Amino acid sequence: MDYILGQRVIENNDWATILFVLCFILIAITKTFFEARFNDFLKLIVTDKYTKIYKDSSFMLSWFTISLFIVQLISIAFFILLLLNYFGLASKTDWIKYIQIITLIGVFVLSKYLVEKIIATSFKIEDFIEQFNLQKVSYRTFIGVFLLPINLILYYNDVYSDFIIYSVLAIVLIVNGFTYLLSLKAYQNLLFSKMFYFILYLCALEIAPYYFMYYWFTRR
Repeated sequence: MDYILGQRVIENNDWATILFVLCFILIAITKTFFEARFNDFLKLIVTDKYTKIYKDSSFMLSWFTISLFIVQLISIAFFILLLLNYFGLASKTDWIKYIQIITLIGVFVLSKYLVEKIIATSFKIEDFIEQFNLQKVSYRTFIGVFLLPINLILYYNDVYSDFIIYSVLAIVLIVNGFTYLLSLKAYQNLLFSKMFYFILYLCALEIAPYYFMYYWFTRR
């Protein structure tokens, strides 16, 4: 009788578990220290109360924003890794690939923010850009928190289907587009007075970076 020996591959999920636990700890701490603000934040998709109360630019670098930004970064990086896994471009347990993704997103977001600060200072529209960015960050952070339990389910269960993947992706894109519409509506009076600068900002910092990222990914 012949025996055929095969290599047993054990996937290591410890790194993912640690990151998921870290996210939930950050959310719990944030809710504990900023309970009223966190409750308003959870209602962001159905009411604009949060954006009206916390629209001052000083909230941009508060601990509430920073802690949930970390959650957003981890969550969105996980979702991208799961998308790559679904399309057969990477393994969802590949922690090296995850580090590459989260590093790319982090560098992209921070670089974009610094360039926006420089342009805003040059054209003397700092207050508008800060408020505009704060509103975008709020909605995108909400998307990151919304994706966290979905990532958890998809990562630990092989329940992939076209309907689930494309539905979640469509929701993310719709909410992201909805963010821009709300921001444009909220600052329409200011936009009309600074239309030239806003068009320059929109083309240089909102459209061009995503186009180049799309081009880079498709070429790779």
